[in-house]
Order: sequence, then C-alpha cells, then structure tokens
Amino acid sequence: METPTNPVRFTGSGPAGASAAVLLSSQGIPNIMLNRYGSVANSPRAHITNQRTMEVLRDLGLEDEARSWAMDQEMMGTTVWVSSLAGKEFGRLQTWYTHPEWKGEHDLASATSICDLPQDRLEPILVSAAGLRGTTQMLNTELRTFAQDADGVTAQVTDRVTGNEYEIRAKYLIGADGGRSRIVEQLGLPMEGEMGEGGNINVVFKADLSHLVAHRPADMFWMIQPGTGHGGVGVGVVRMIQPYKRFMATWGYDPAEGTPELTDEYGAQIAHQLIGDDTVPVEIESVSIWSVNHMNVTDNMSGRVFVAGDAAHRHTPMHGLGSNTSIQDSFNLAWKLAYVLKGLAGPELLETYRTERVPVARKLVDRVRRTFGVVPPMFMALRLPPTADQAAYDAALAAIEVPSKENAAQRKELADAVLGTLPIFHTHGMEMNQFYDSAAVVTDGKAAPQPEKDPEFWYFPSTFPGHHLIHAWLTKDQRKVPLIDLVGKGRFTILTGPSGAEDWRTAAAKVEAELGVEVAVHSIGLGGDYEDTYGTFGRHAGIAEDGALLVRPDHIVAWRADDSGEAARLADVLRKLLAR
Repeated sequence: METPTNPVRFTGSGPAGASAAVLLSSQGIPNIMLNRYGSVANSPRAHITNQRTMEVLRDLGLEDEARSWAMDQEMMGTTVWVSSLAGKEFGRLQTWYTHPEWKGEHDLASATSICDLPQDRLEPILVSAAGLRGTTQMLNTELRTFAQDADGVTAQVTDRVTGNEYEIRAKYLIGADGGRSRIVEQLGLPMEGEMGEGGNINVVFKADLSHLVAHRPADMFWMIQPGTGHGGVGVGVVRMIQPYKRFMATWGYDPAEGTPELTDEYGAQIAHQLIGDDTVPVEIESVSIWSVNHMNVTDNMSGRVFVAGDAAHRHTPMHGLGSNTSIQDSFNLAWKLAYVLKGLAGPELLETYRTERVPVARKLVDRVRRTFGVVPPMFMALRLPPTADQAAYDAALAAIEVPSKENAAQRKELADAVLGTLPIFHTHGMEMNQFYDSAAVVTDGKAAPQPEKDPEFWYFPSTFPGHHLIHAWLTKDQRKVPLIDLVGKGRFTILTGPSGAEDWRTAAAKVEAELGVEVAVHSIGLGGDYEDTYGTFGRHAGIAEDGALLVRPDHIVAWRADDSGEAARLADVLRKLLAR
C-alpha cells in the first residue's frame, strides 16, 4: 500500500473536528477536514463555553476573538424559573458561578472565565483559524466508508455537489462526525447507555423581548408548563442568544405520536407559548428536532482511527458540557498525534487517548443522567404530574398563591425545589477536576490526594501528576502574567524556582539533544524569569524551590520532582511519557 501523503483526516467541522484541525495546523501537521455540509453550524445549538475551553482558545491565540462574540459571565449569570416570560415567576438562581460563594472559586481556578458563545459563532472562529494555519477544508464532502492497514487509512468519499466518488489516504483518521457517527458504526465501537429517550424541538427566533427580560437579564428562562416539554416532562426553555432580540425556545414532543411537521408556523406557536403572549411579533430562523440521548463509547479508538466529540459521548445539553468536552477531547489527542507524526513519540502514546478520555465521557454521561432527577421536585411542589393538563396547571398556580398558613409549607417546598435545580447550572468540578491516570503521566508511587468536598461541584487544585496545572498570577516587569501562559503551545514545559533554573535548563538541553524534544524552562520567584508576586505558586506547587513541575502540551502535570536532584531523570521520564 502506498505511503499516505496526508498525516491526518477529520470528518466533521463541529467543535471537536474544527478544534483538532486548528490544534494540529498550529503544530505544523498537515490535515484535511471533511464537512458533509456547505458551511459550519447554522444554529446556536451549543453555547456554554467554560474555563477549560477558554484556556484552549487562549492557547491558540483565539480567546479575544471568542470573547468579542460572546455574552459575558455577568450577563449570563441568572437563571429564572417561570410559567412563561410574561407569566408567573417562581424563583431565580445566580448561576454559572456568579454567586459570590462560587465566583471566588471560579476566579481562583483560571485566568479565563466562562462565557456564552453560540456554536454558530464558535465554529467560524475555529474553522477560519484552521484554514489560515494550513488545514485543507473540503465542503459538501461525505465519507462513505474506510479501511485501515498497517500504514494508514483509505476513505471512500463523495462530493455531494457533483456526485463524484474518490479516495483519500491518510495516516490517521479522526471521526468527529456527531451523534449519528458513521465511523463509530463502521468500527463497531462498543457503547453503553440509552438512545432516543425523548423528542425535543429547538426554535431559533428573533423578537423584541426587552419589555419581558431586560430588567432581569438571564442566559436562560426555564418554564413549567402543561404538556410534553423538554425531556418528556412539562419543562420548556427560552435561551437568550443576543440581548434582547435573538432567542432559542426549546419544547418537546412525544415520539410515540409521530414527528411534528417543522414549519415556521409551528415554531411561532412554540415561541408564543413560552413567551406567554401571542401578540409579540416573532421571526422564525429555524425549527429542528433532537433526541435525549445518554450514551458513550467504552472504547474511543481502533488502530489508526479515533472518535471524538458527540461521536464518543451523547447526552442532553444540560450542564453545557457537550462542546466543551468535545474540544478537550481534541486538546488531549492533537498533541499526541503531532508528537507521533514528528517522530518524537512512539505510537503507544496514542493509546493514552483511550485511557484518559473514555473515563471522562462515562462520568459526563452519568452526571447528566443523574441531574434529570432535580427537576421532578418542581412538579411535586406545585402538586402537579410531570405532564399536567391546562386545567390542573391553572389550578396549581392559583392554589400556591393563596396566602394561608396551610400553604406556607408548599411555598417553602417550591423555593427549595428551585434551589435544588442549581446542579443543572453548576459543573465547576466536572470542568476542572478531570484527572488522568495513564502511561502519559509519571507519579512517585504515592496515592493521589482526595478532595474534601464534592469533586463534581467544587474545584480541587492539585499539582499531583495527572491534574490540570493550577492557576497563579505572576508578574514580569511589574505586569501580571497568568501561569497558564507559560505552558502549552504544543510543547512540554518545566516550571521551577530561581535556585533550580540552572539544573533544569541543563537537563532540558540534554533532552533536546538526545530526544529532539523541546522543553521550555521558566523559573518563578524573586530573581527568576517571573516573580511569584502573590506567593500563589510557591504555596501550592507542592515542590521545593529547586524542584519542578513538568507540564504537558495540554496543560496537564506530567511529572513532579521534589528538588533539582531529580533533574538527571528528566530524559528518562520523557522517554517513558512518550513511549520512546
């Protein structure tokens, strides 16, 4: 078989595929991105963009551009439970870490902050950057089938405009082709969970709703209404995409009754239902359907083919973790592929994509499934079945407002139920505490530290190998510099103190001479390259001043050396990490 001329090929230009493309192109790895459609996403499906994803965008030099299109944390930081936008308000939550108790922890975790960046704004940023950095993009091109051998992968593709069929050959294939992944199906990758548990409808529309929402800016308004809503219960959502004129309404339908006809009139009906006022003019942009899925692959690779994003983990938008986890899949995989393709690592390094990311997918899907349990108490507090009719609904709303002592307990129950939905919007631990235990991490044999608080909710900073690098503000020439800016960019980094700088630079030079691997070295502290002005790095690094943290290109602590006496081990550690 001929030697492949293209190192990597992708299917899909969504968050996983597009981010993998720009990451590899940024590291000088030629790649081809196939998109069966003629453009990027035409609707704002995914939108929550968390700290970890913003760190990836920062690493790529795209953070400022992303923020220019995004709704900031303060604007998105309220969630309102209502009967409709014009109707009864049940309660509000300070969400997405805007409550002072959460905001401090959020700001201590990263130099970046969460924002609301709709998918139809994020994808063009990634795809444009990929193209400018060297990715070959093939629109209206669909992968039909593929076969792999010892040297590469051959794909049969079809030009959907001309109907022409031809072959593309590459060394590796990444399947980022979504929740109906043809690549997962052809590989026969095992999956666990359930598919198609409910039918949902998204309606993107324009309307001037400032009179209903400008006095209570919110990312999302959640509705309790009669009928079959989101997830098969009487819950609807109106999401603000662009204040205060572009929105997305989400409602549901019963698949057993057939798929509704997706007309603009039907979309306007749903929008008016959730607005609570059918006199408001609405302009429908799109109407689409999707299913509630809770599934993940139990193996995300086979030979030279990998799957990422929704192809690997399928779940509802609850928590806003979908596109974020997809991008972090690619951040994990891209540097490993780059090192293997450059001859800096053995192919066994790629096996750690499975070891590190499959547990993340499983944990994510499990968390989303469990969170569905926080919604039923809302119905219980209102004394409603999950799919109440209009008469029962109207009676329940009237009854809970009767100012009697008998109803006091019910009103408290409703307030507690509103507060109980906070887990839908609070995933800081899920975002920040992803921990890798694989051959691409070297420990000293000690047990990993365990968090004292719930790790799904609370950030747990640690420099134990396998954890993401801690956040610290440093200074250089009296100007603040975040620690995250010293690492990444496709290379390994040593972080040490002033007294360890010489030994670690000598070790890094030896590594580059022997292995060809660049290891940047930065000393932190008085007399170092950067000053630890606030003392954060010194207090939390977990090493002596002359010790070191070896940080992978994806910001993960790969190894921790207590002191510079271990500098002579650096080359052997990297040999192990890189399967050399």
